[in-house]
Amino acid sequence: MPAPAASDMIDWPEAFGTRFTVTVDTEEEFDWRAPLDSANRSVATTFALRAAHRRFADRAVPLTFLVDHPIATDAATLEILRRLMEDGRSAVGAQLHPWVNPPLDEAMVPANTFVGNLPSALEAAKLDVLTEAITKGIGVAPRIYRAGRYGIGPATLALLAERGYRIDSSMRSAYDYSAEAGPDFTAILNQAFRCGPDGQIVELPLTTVFTGAARSGGVGLYRPLQRIPKGRGVFARTGLLSRVALTPEDMPLADALQAIAVAVGEGLRLLNFAFHSPSLVPGHTPYVRDAADLAAFHHWWDVVLTDLDRRGVRPASLDDLIAASVG
Repeated sequence: MPAPAASDMIDWPEAFGTRFTVTVDTEEEFDWRAPLDSANRSVATTFALRAAHRRFADRAVPLTFLVDHPIATDAATLEILRRLMEDGRSAVGAQLHPWVNPPLDEAMVPANTFVGNLPSALEAAKLDVLTEAITKGIGVAPRIYRAGRYGIGPATLALLAERGYRIDSSMRSAYDYSAEAGPDFTAILNQAFRCGPDGQIVELPLTTVFTGAARSGGVGLYRPLQRIPKGRGVFARTGLLSRVALTPEDMPLADALQAIAVAVGEGLRLLNFAFHSPSLVPGHTPYVRDAADLAAFHHWWDVVLTDLDRRGVRPASLDDLIAASVG
C-alpha cells in the first residue's frame, strides 16, 4: 500500500481534541494454529459481549463491533448486538472473513484468506452478502469495514464506496503481510486519511507505535532487524526499539502505556485500539488461554483507560468519527 499524499490526511477539527476509538473484531471461534476452514462457524463466545460492553460503558467508552458472516447470521448474537446498540453510542460495522463468507467459490488456499486477492467480482459478491445480512439483522446499514486478516486489495475501496461505506479500518500501520501473500502496510502511518474514489473513504489505520531510544528509525530500522537472528527481540529487551500495536493481545501493559505516551506526545489526534471477541472467553485465542490471562486482559484495559482519561484523551464513537472527518 502506497503512502497517502499529505493533502489526503484528515485535519481533525480543534474541538475534536485528542480521541481514541475501540473496535472489536466480532467473529467466530477457530483454532489459530490450524488452517482456516469454512466449517468453523461457531459463535459460542458472543455471550461474553454483554459483560465486556458493560465494562466499557461504565467508563462511557463506546464499542464498534465489526461483525463477520457467522455473527451476522446468528439470531442470538444479533439480539445481543441490537441490545448493546441501545446505549446510543456503540455501533456495528462489517468484517469480511472470506473463508466463511458466501459465495465460497474460491479455492481454500492461504492466499485467498486475504479477500483483496480474490477476483473483484467475487470480493463484491461476498461484500454484498455480508452487508445485506448486517442490514437485515441489525436494522442499520454498516458504515465501517475491516477486511479479515487486514486483506484489503486493489478493488476494495471502490467496492466500499459504491455500497455506502464511509470508513475503512483494514490497514495496520507498520505491518507487512506480503510473505503470506497479503498486503504490505509499512508505508502507512497512524494518521487517518482520505482514500478510494474521489476520497470518499476515510481510512483509520490500526495504531502502531515505535518506542525506545531508536524509535525515530521506525519501520526503516525495524524491518531489516527481521533478517538478523533474534534482532527484534534484542532491540526490544534492551530498550532500543519495540513495535507496539494498541491492543491487549500480546502487547504488554507497560509497553502499551509507553506507546500511548509517545503517540500523544507526538501529536497523534486519534488512537485506534482493537481486540478479537473470542478473547473474551479463555481458550479461544492464543492471547487468552486461561482465567489468569482473562484477568490480565481486563486489567490491561482498566489501566489503559485510566491512563487515557488522565491524559485528557476522550473516547470517540463511530458517529463522532464520521462527523469530524467530513469536509
